[in-house]
Amino acid sequence: MSSIDFSPPSYRAASSDLTISISPLGLVELADEEFEVHGPRLNRYSLNWAMYLGHHYSYRRQVGESQIALNYYRAFTDFVINFTFGKGVSFRSPKETEAIVPDLLERVWEVDNNKATVLWEIGQQGSVSGDCFIKVAYEEAYVDTAGRSHPGRVRILPLNSSFAFPEFHPHDRERLIRFKLKYRFWGTSLEGTRQVFTYTEILTDDMIEEYINDELIDSRPNPLGTIPVIHIPNVRISGSPWGLSDCNDIININRTYNETATDIADIVNYHAAPVTVIIGAKASQLEKGANKVWGGLPKDAKVENLEGGAQGLKGAMDFLAMLKKAMHEMIGVPETALGQAQPISNTSGVALSIQFQPLMNRYHQKIIQYAHGLERVNELILLSLAIKEPETFTWDPTTDVKLKKGQLDRLDPNDPITYRSYAHFPQPLPLDKLIALNEIQSLLSLGLESKEGALRTLGEEFPAEKLNEIRQELLDDATADGALKLLQTQIETEIAQLTGSLVGTGGAPLMQDGQPAAGAPSTGETTPPMQPVAPVMDEALAAANMGEMDLRNKLVTEAYGTMLPQRRNPDEYEK
Repeated sequence: MSSIDFSPPSYRAASSDLTISISPLGLVELADEEFEVHGPRLNRYSLNWAMYLGHHYSYRRQVGESQIALNYYRAFTDFVINFTFGKGVSFRSPKETEAIVPDLLERVWEVDNNKATVLWEIGQQGSVSGDCFIKVAYEEAYVDTAGRSHPGRVRILPLNSSFAFPEFHPHDRERLIRFKLKYRFWGTSLEGTRQVFTYTEILTDDMIEEYINDELIDSRPNPLGTIPVIHIPNVRISGSPWGLSDCNDIININRTYNETATDIADIVNYHAAPVTVIIGAKASQLEKGANKVWGGLPKDAKVENLEGGAQGLKGAMDFLAMLKKAMHEMIGVPETALGQAQPISNTSGVALSIQFQPLMNRYHQKIIQYAHGLERVNELILLSLAIKEPETFTWDPTTDVKLKKGQLDRLDPNDPITYRSYAHFPQPLPLDKLIALNEIQSLLSLGLESKEGALRTLGEEFPAEKLNEIRQELLDDATADGALKLLQTQIETEIAQLTGSLVGTGGAPLMQDGQPAAGAPSTGETTPPMQPVAPVMDEALAAANMGEMDLRNKLVTEAYGTMLPQRRNPDEYEK
């Protein structure tokens, strides 16, 4: 088995291999102080991204020799990301601000940004690097070259952790006192040639400075009064501001797995095309190829295939199985989660939680960090809107959200409750809707649960809007039923005025005293005299919908009108 040597990123950035480096264009130039403080972290990022992108070897074998790289590192990482963020994240706010804040957050996350993509990038940066940096910026309104107007929007920008150089408070590792964003990019020089530039942005609570190749190009006050960058450690390490990646513990195991798989491939290839050993004869005298018989060999000549090595194949396969099992145990992802065949059953959500308990433990460990981080991101979003779009802090009566008792119709930018929100991660495991509905129905009948809480339990992200949608649908149905009854009443009135009989008497005409007319069959019953029918539609409504004469003509035509003669086409019946 060949040994694996991961060269430091500074060496790989200068070499020609394809492993990931600190930036796509190579290492940025770091000062001695920056390298001393951030060097170990950047080396860790480089190693993690090299594993994630499948660059598990620091050397290449000769052409034609197998070099297997089974990237379980990425398979486990993507599974954990999807398990955590696959069903999205919903945001709530205190009761006082529910009429305004949820709509603002929904607009920023889903209209101004692609929520699913942003959450995936956040999860990917955190799961691979171990640290996630999120910048919140406001993009001013503009008109493009085609004349289309684009409104202002709040951008949520997950940053490459390798480009981030934060400086924390010496006594509070959650408080940023200075943040530097530094990376390389391609641009056009003044001479018109393509050139690599280094962009640097320095953020403090008071100022924002931008540099190109250490030359100051812009300096302006920070309108938010705080650094608009949130740091989320993926797995918290006590006493350190940095986090760990999800698959940090299986790097060596995955590398050993690939080396063992390569050795097994060599054994298989060796026995598929074995080496032929000829003793006492010359190979040039023997005819090569399939279905050939060699004869006339010298007396002491001997020809045989070289064997050996297959004895270790079973042990190598058992070793591979042990390594794969160890990776599943280290990460907490069950072997059945990656597609292994398993019997189909109607396992309940509680039983699945017990079966996936190691994965659920990792899930809860992650959402503790990310829920708090996303709530801080929402705080920066609302702060940006308070400064750039203060009119959005007033309740809009034209929306579907109705103002309830105790809710504010105008938010106070100086009140801390304005910027408070709560991140809610839906249950990642499948939910048995029938069992959940029975439980919710029992709670509702006992008065221990509200309809809004029931919808939230079923996974509804915006339960208040859903309830308003249900109420509006009931109102629309009632209005449609009322309109139908109104039309039916008018039709019955017109029939009574035309025929002199009420609907339900079999069509027999009635006298004013309720007795059947002369010549009408007697049923032995006396019908109460027909009372004058009160008008059911005023003139404005009748004029708006259908005039009385038009309705009368339509009824007479439908009831007594002649039918136009019809002619059958014999050709249609011959087909």
